[in-house]
Amino acid sequence: MTKVLPADPATQALSDLVAAIDDCTAQLNDARARAEQLLDSRSAGESWLGIVTAETRPLVVESVSTVLGTLARAGSTFRREQAHALQREQVSINRIAALFGVTRQRISALLREREAAQADDEPEAL
Repeated sequence: MTKVLPADPATQALSDLVAAIDDCTAQLNDARARAEQLLDSRSAGESWLGIVTAETRPLVVESVSTVLGTLARAGSTFRREQAHALQREQVSINRIAALFGVTRQRISALLREREAAQADDEPEAL
């Protein structure tokens, strides 16, 4: 039975991160299989030019770059929302910084980024 979690931005960001990890895992599995094929081609004596020009898009390196970007964005969003959730629970910035292994200045920046992102999302008053 799946436990129903309360709806809050940090929980949603964590759920989004889990979905991103699942998607990226599938993409990396595909990229790994394709990389094995490239190794086989190279072992068979094919030139790098021949290998790269025959490779279908996205290239293995493009797939890896896409995965890294996806995980970085989802991870950053979760970190920002988690820092804010901890602050709402009255955890000090110094304690959050220690928990995350970063400076208090970085936590302050994360909290400001979240506030700025929320301000950008709010509709303008007429």
